[in-house]
Amino acid sequence: MPKKILVVEDEPGIRLSLSDELESAGYQVFTAENGEKALAVAGREKPDLIILDLMLPILDGYEVCKKLRMRGDRTPIIMLTVKDKEIDKVLGLELGADDYMTKPFSLRELVARVKAVFRRTEEKPSNLDVYSFGGIDLDFKKFEASKKGKKLELTPLEFHMLKLFVERSGQVLTRDDFLDGIWGEDNVAVSFRTVDSHIANIRKKIEDDPSRPRHILSIRGVGYKFVE
Repeated sequence: MPKKILVVEDEPGIRLSLSDELESAGYQVFTAENGEKALAVAGREKPDLIILDLMLPILDGYEVCKKLRMRGDRTPIIMLTVKDKEIDKVLGLELGADDYMTKPFSLRELVARVKAVFRRTEEKPSNLDVYSFGGIDLDFKKFEASKKGKKLELTPLEFHMLKLFVERSGQVLTRDDFLDGIWGEDNVAVSFRTVDSHIANIRKKIEDDPSRPRHILSIRGVGYKFVE
């Protein structure tokens, strides 16, 4: 059974190109040209991945992402945008996007990102299903998290990154470790900056004071280390 992907893009030419490329790669593709239709298709078809343009009519990509997460939809989302400001990227990640690509991009790069997402979701089961530290409870099997009893909104990718941290607790992880462990050794699209952005976003969610983290520490010139 092929994986299902929802492509949300208001430009007909781009929408067709993305759809053709993904279908050629073996995926079943659904499309939507605006945010309102995207929510309807996502609810009806239950896609395995959503590729979501940021600038959409009726409801923009931010609103679509926010509404999906509010109704409990944890489908991985790759956001597409012509914007290249760090604040736009951070906002997308905070609302629950798993990845972020700036136009123009190559179709080959997009397919590589899609394959990386599916590798993460199909990773081999681990004995580590639940973990608790510092008032934070993580359920890696159900993709649920809470901090002092209050629900935490973590994206699937953030769960995978936290799981890697926890599995190698006390060890220093380089950015290459994250690229290999999360995106795959054949990754050619994701940069160190993307790793840093995701870790900064995780800190905002789990740390009491993200500017002075207690659990995810920066090791200057090397990478990051998780401590309880």
